[in-house]
Amino acid sequence: MNATQEKLKEQVQQALVAAFGADLAGVDPILVPASNPKFGDYQANVALSLSKKLGKQPRAIAGAIALKLDVSEICEPPEIAGPGFINLKLKTAYLEAQLNAIQADPRLGVPAAKTPKREIVDFSSPNIAKEMHVGHLRSTIIGDSIARILEFQGHDVLRLNHVGDWGTQFGMLITYLREVYPEALTTANALDIGDLVSFYRKAKLRFDTDEAFQETARQEVVRLQAGAEDTLHAWKLLCEQSRREFQVIYELLDIKLTERGESFYNPLLSGVVEDLDKSGLLVENQGAKCVFLEGFTNREGEPLPLIVQKSDGGYNYATTDLASLRYRIQQDQAKRIIYVTDAGQGNHFAQFFQVARKAGWIPDDVELVHVPFGLVLGEDGKKFKTRSGDTVRLRDLLDEAVSRAHADLKTRLQKEERQETEEFINEVARVVGISAVKYADLSQNRTSNYIFSYDKMLDLKGNTAPYMLYVYARIHGISRKGDINFKELGKNAVLLQHETELALAKYLLQLDEVISSVEQDLLPNRLCEYLFELSQKFNQFYDRCPILQAEEPQRTSRLVLCDLTARTLKLGLSLLGIQVLERM
Repeated sequence: MNATQEKLKEQVQQALVAAFGADLAGVDPILVPASNPKFGDYQANVALSLSKKLGKQPRAIAGAIALKLDVSEICEPPEIAGPGFINLKLKTAYLEAQLNAIQADPRLGVPAAKTPKREIVDFSSPNIAKEMHVGHLRSTIIGDSIARILEFQGHDVLRLNHVGDWGTQFGMLITYLREVYPEALTTANALDIGDLVSFYRKAKLRFDTDEAFQETARQEVVRLQAGAEDTLHAWKLLCEQSRREFQVIYELLDIKLTERGESFYNPLLSGVVEDLDKSGLLVENQGAKCVFLEGFTNREGEPLPLIVQKSDGGYNYATTDLASLRYRIQQDQAKRIIYVTDAGQGNHFAQFFQVARKAGWIPDDVELVHVPFGLVLGEDGKKFKTRSGDTVRLRDLLDEAVSRAHADLKTRLQKEERQETEEFINEVARVVGISAVKYADLSQNRTSNYIFSYDKMLDLKGNTAPYMLYVYARIHGISRKGDINFKELGKNAVLLQHETELALAKYLLQLDEVISSVEQDLLPNRLCEYLFELSQKFNQFYDRCPILQAEEPQRTSRLVLCDLTARTLKLGLSLLGIQVLERM
C-alpha cells in the first residue's frame, strides 16, 4: 500500500494548492492509515495544522480541500469527520485490480530500491578460542535478517563477520598451550573446541594471577605481531579450529558471512594513529595517545579520552574499529555501514564515530548506524544461564529447541493417529525448532530485553513461528485436498465480496510499506507483526468463507487469496531467515 499511500498523498497535496494557492506547495498532507476501519482506510489530517496559518476552522479547510480532491480511481468520495479529518475509503474495484496485478509478480508488488547502494552489515562477530553462546544469538539473527531485507531491496550488501582473532588473548593462550599441550600448536585438530575453551579459561586465570606468565604472554603477542613463524602457525591452527565450530552453527541457522577479523586491519593501525596526529586531534595522556571527546566525561566530570595507542605502544578495539571504518569507506566503497551489537556498546560506537567525523573520514553521503539490541533473559528475569550458572552455549540452545519440537510433533502425531516417516519428523522438527528460536528473537523490538521460553516460542497459537508455519501448511493442505495448482489459477480472478476478504486484501497490499519501513528503521519486529496480523486475517477469512465448496467465480477468487497469502508468508518469513513447510 506504500504506492497507494504515495498516490493519495500527491493528490491531497495538489488539492491543497488548488484550494489555497501555491504557497502551500510541499506542505505535508499528514496522510496516515485510519485509526479505525469503520472511518475508511486513510485519513488526511493536514486541515488541523493549517487552521492558524489560514485563519479558518479546520473543518472548513478540510471541506475546501475535499472539493478539489480527485481520488475517484482509487477511493470512494472523501468524507469529512470530526474537527477536520478527511477520510478516504479504497474502492473494492481498485483493491481487486491491485491484487490481480501482483498475482503475476514474484516480488508481490514490492518495488526494488530506486537507487541501490553498497551497504555493509557487521554482525555475529564471535571470538576465536571461545564457543558461540546465547549472547551471539541476537547479533547473528538480527544481522542476517537486516542483510536479507537489504538484499531483497536490491542493495549490494557485504555481510561481514568481524571476529576477535587478534590481541592479548592469543599471547596468553599460546603461552599456556606451550606448557601443557604443545601438540595443539603444531597439529591440526589436536583438540576440540570444548578443550580449547577450557584451556583458554585456565590461561586467563594464570594471566590474571601470575606476573611472570603475564610478561611471557605479552612477549608472545609481540612475536605474533612481528610474524614469528611458530607463533603465526599456532595462531592459524587455533583460528581454524574455532572457525570450523562457528560454521556448524552458521549452517544450522542458514547464515552466510564473509569473515574479516581484527587481524585483517592490523597493518593499518599505525596509519590511523599517524593520521589522527597529523589532523591535530591526538593528545598524549599518561603515556597513551588519545582523542578527547565532546559530551563524554568520567566520574569526576573531566573530559573522557578515547585511547588509540596504549602507553606500551599497543593498540585496542577503538584503533581497530577506526581502521576498519576507513577501509570500509575507502576500499569497500560503502554508503551505509550497519553495526549490529548489544546496547552496552552504544558509547563505544558513539565515541569512535565522533573521532572519525572529527578527523574528516566520513563523507557526507556515508551513513553510520549502530543497531543496538537488549539482553536475552531466563524465565526468572535474570541473564539467561545454565542451571550451573554458566553462559548457555548457542549449539546447546538450538539442539534443545529442535529436540523439544521433535517431542511435540511426536505427541501430536499420536493424538491424530497419524503415521509419518522418521525423515519427515526430523525435518519438521529441525525447521520448527530453529524457526521458533529465530522468530522469538526477531518478533521483539530489538532494543528491549526479552525472556527466552521454549514453551512460548514453540506454541502453535499466538505470535510464534509455528503458528505462521501452520497457516502456510494449511493453505497447501487446501491445494492438496482440492488438487489445485496455484500457478494455474485464472488471471484477473479476484472478486472481493465478504468483509474478511476485503480485510485480507487490504493487508496483503501493505507488504511493500512494511518492508520499506524495515529497510529504513532496521526493526525486523515490524515485519513479524505484519506476518502475524496477516495470518490472523487469513484465519478469519478461512473460518467464515467456504473456499473449495464455493461456487465459481468465488471459488477461484478465494483460491487466489489463499495463494497470495501463502506467497506473502513465504517471502516475509524468508526475509527473517525462516524456512516454510508444506506439511506439518
